[in-house]
Amino acid sequence: MPFQEKLFRVTRQERSRSLCFLCHGYRRLCGKSICPIITKAKTLMNLEKGLSKENIFGSSPPAVFVGSWNYPKVNAGPLVPPLPTVDSSIMDAPEMWIDKTMDEILGYRFSLVRGKRFIDVKDARAPNRLLSTFQEIVMASKPVDAELWFNKRPKLNIVFTPREPPSGPSASVIRAVLAENPKVPKPIEKVVSDTDLKAVDGIKTLYEAKISQRQITRMLSIGLLGTIRYKRLVPTEWSITAIDDILGKKILNEILGYPWINEFMIFGHMAFSNNVQILLLPSSWMFEAQEAWLTSADSIPSIDYELVWGRKTYASNLAGAYYASRLPVLEYLQSIRRQAGVLVFMEVYPDWIPIGVWRFREICREALRKEPLKFSSLEEGLNELRKRLKLPLKKWLYNSRIIPWFKEQRKMTSFLGQNTM
Repeated sequence: MPFQEKLFRVTRQERSRSLCFLCHGYRRLCGKSICPIITKAKTLMNLEKGLSKENIFGSSPPAVFVGSWNYPKVNAGPLVPPLPTVDSSIMDAPEMWIDKTMDEILGYRFSLVRGKRFIDVKDARAPNRLLSTFQEIVMASKPVDAELWFNKRPKLNIVFTPREPPSGPSASVIRAVLAENPKVPKPIEKVVSDTDLKAVDGIKTLYEAKISQRQITRMLSIGLLGTIRYKRLVPTEWSITAIDDILGKKILNEILGYPWINEFMIFGHMAFSNNVQILLLPSSWMFEAQEAWLTSADSIPSIDYELVWGRKTYASNLAGAYYASRLPVLEYLQSIRRQAGVLVFMEVYPDWIPIGVWRFREICREALRKEPLKFSSLEEGLNELRKRLKLPLKKWLYNSRIIPWFKEQRKMTSFLGQNTM
């Protein structure tokens, strides 16, 4: 099966709930305290001088964006701020945004000019000079100076996607030149040069070499991973979830051999008008994620789950949010060398602004950095969750699939004498 058929495309439901429906920011008719469009306009006023010509010079974070529209011939290109003296590294680093304000994050993203060029995804197998330059940018370990020439001045448009952070002005790029030789980490050089290495194996190799997940995602998107026969560009919003899933499965294979935790644990964190609460159960691996959009008193959580043998189908209800929240939990269990059942509760509040699914990954990671509250019984843990969630707990429990499994599993282990030490 071709690699792209295994990727995680954005569902219609996911896309529809990730957009501003009412006025797209005009006059704040939606009631949100921060309007992304107004913030964007303010940012662009500061960039006006840099966008007055049909070329820009700046330091790419490094980053690229590959769109999904018109697949398999997609728009792809680098993200470059027309601000040569600015350190751009944070502009494409969601792992560093957890303590930033929404204004700061939108400012980072809207400062990036998106060069775009229609490219057939299979061109990654024999890239032309322009695509090769895009690939060189992504391989760099730190921001790289680049100059872009466009067919006309970059134009302000609104690009919100369910999984990728928003981006700023864009224009069709006709030429791209690097002003320096990028410094490329040796693990990246080795993986990219191995044209017989499968994409999944390359992803795992880079992860083990401590290459950031962000950079691995960009490498997959721009067609640097995989055997020569199957190399292709991958839309960014697909590659984000593909990487979350591939890395998650890698870690899951390891933790299935670990003993269970021996108590109930609760972690939580709130950021960006999102509340994430995590409950760990002393059991074999089970995972359930529920997401509730609190736009009315009758909000009903969406749910996806898996039991110890994992999922065989795509988590189409939560889509990217499912895989983004599962990976941090698996990383945590790997770090403590334990196995557990897991419930993740995600609340999205009305003043939320669409900034990408990365927020769930980073909010989960921040929650799991804290000391957990520990309980000796499930009921004690559920009582604590009642205090932490705005939506009544009974709505979450009514949906739950693994709580009944957990209760039945505990009954079975009383006969089997499961060792949790």
